[in-house]
Amino acid sequence: MTETPTCSGKGCQSEAVWALLWNNPKLHTPDRRKVWVACAEHRAGLADFLTARGFLRDVVPVAEAPVDQGPEGGR
Repeated sequence: MTETPTCSGKGCQSEAVWALLWNNPKLHTPDRRKVWVACAEHRAGLADFLTARGFLRDVVPVAEAPVDQGPEGGR
């Protein structure tokens, strides 16, 4: 990622330090990774949300996050 992203937590304006890599197996191919980013405070809550749905695949530092290529690149 080239610029510092803002946390995906609702209403949060903090700098994201974690990337939560996920996919919805009903919509995405197994190799596709969607990316939500999180500050330290919201990492667990966002991960719990994705885990409860069976979507979370990995959590990495935001600097190591892949670029989400959108539906054309990974669906």
